[in-house]
Amino acid sequence: MTERLSQQFAFLLEAEKLKSVYRATPLADNSRRENSAEHSWTLALYALVLADQAGPGVDVNRAIRMLLLHDLVEIDVGDVPIHSSDGTAHGSADIQAAEAAAAERLFGLLPNDLRAELEATWHEFEAAQTPTAIFAKSLDRVQPVMLNLEGGGGSWLEYDVNWEQLESRVGAKVSQGLPAVWAWVQDRIRPWFTLRGR
Repeated sequence: MTERLSQQFAFLLEAEKLKSVYRATPLADNSRRENSAEHSWTLALYALVLADQAGPGVDVNRAIRMLLLHDLVEIDVGDVPIHSSDGTAHGSADIQAAEAAAAERLFGLLPNDLRAELEATWHEFEAAQTPTAIFAKSLDRVQPVMLNLEGGGGSWLEYDVNWEQLESRVGAKVSQGLPAVWAWVQDRIRPWFTLRGR
């Protein structure tokens, strides 16, 4: 038990570092950038509150687990904004390889049974093939949109994002798991882009 607890707390203390990883998206009040731990917690809350929007086959409790774990790799890799490098950095082979190595290191701190379970959960989220993972990915994409809208543009301004880019990089993913939510969000964000001729 002593060895197991040592491994569990080694992982938990390492996970604390996520609080020091800052994202491109500012908080809704624009006072500072959101950190990745805040983002993960907020997404778990999104899953809980928007559970009624989940499609058939979605396990909301598993989605919450995914969302609490999904960005732990940023401890090693940092945040890679979806609009950086004209939208090419986020899903690049280099970033995917770095994140997989980070997952192996971080989850490797855990006892073998927990490692297998949590690493499999992380990989399921990344693959986004199951209904639960698609739901979780959709939440991950929509939350920064809401912060950017509330904060007057946020990272959209920083990365000079236009409507078509937002639709292809974000909307396409959100609408897979949360079609009614994306329709609702579009009605609110489209005027922001129209006013700026974007």
